[in-house]
Amino acid sequence: MNHSQPETRALDDAAKRPADWSHTPERSNMAALRVICWIAIKCGRRVARLILHPISLYFLLFSPTPRRNIKRYLFRAIGPGAGWGDGYRLLHAFASTVLDRVYLLRGRLDMFDVRVVGNEAVEAEALSGRGAFLLGAHMGSFEALGACKFQSPDHPKLRAAMLMFPDNARQINAVLDAISLPERRPHVIALGRSHSMLALRDWLDTGGMAGLLVDRTLPGQESEAAGQRGNSLELPFLGHPATFNDGPFRLAALLRRRVFFMAGLYVGGARYDVLFEPLADFTDRIGDPAERERRIRTAVEDYVARLEALCRKYPYNWFNFHDFWLEDVH
Repeated sequence: MNHSQPETRALDDAAKRPADWSHTPERSNMAALRVICWIAIKCGRRVARLILHPISLYFLLFSPTPRRNIKRYLFRAIGPGAGWGDGYRLLHAFASTVLDRVYLLRGRLDMFDVRVVGNEAVEAEALSGRGAFLLGAHMGSFEALGACKFQSPDHPKLRAAMLMFPDNARQINAVLDAISLPERRPHVIALGRSHSMLALRDWLDTGGMAGLLVDRTLPGQESEAAGQRGNSLELPFLGHPATFNDGPFRLAALLRRRVFFMAGLYVGGARYDVLFEPLADFTDRIGDPAERERRIRTAVEDYVARLEALCRKYPYNWFNFHDFWLEDVH
């Protein structure tokens, strides 16, 4: 089993280390979440969307830390003219995607206009039985990916598992799991567990996709052990230096898989634009360590460039309400 130790370390480096955001308590309670889900199911989407306005206004007024971080982001994505109205639009878009999760997880794809671009390459990889990494961000809706259909009768739908910390959103996940159809319930590979690497390898080997949101980085990574410092890259993002973690890309290189950029963008109303773009190909064996490092860094840079382009084009879709540029870290 010694041959799996480097891969296990890569998985841990990619996502196990606890960050400030991973310990942030969720601002929700079970009763409120159940009421929202009940309204969504019993009254329909049109009525349920009416309650999104007071919810969005409440969080805009009474969540000072997320509001401060949203303001910083919007100033950089839109410009210094961004104001309260833009913050409200972003929070309303976020609330809309959370509400739509109820319907998407219950198989009500007929309620939405989902337009998919670039899924042919992902389909080919799944049909080959190799599986691949789908790297995204806290942008739009991951559940919208469930609308992607393959042409092959043997693989009628995209099989995507989420690699994630399951602990910092237990309440909302518990409620959504309770109301979702079993076949629509997302498959989760919990990070930081002893069996995570084997579960991930088995999933990929059956043609499954491994989705990971990689736009959150741990504060103070430079102070960690020397073996982990190499996963921290400082790159320009929306005009300011930001830190990104290259651990997921190293993991893809170790497992020799292709990497795709993914996003399920909420355009407004009932429309989602789902896009897939090739990001990196690590399927060949890379013998030269320097070449390996170059290709990993290039992949991270390409990821950051695509994320920045989408933040500028769809500024109300990035739901990373944390201190992304670490301006509050002293």
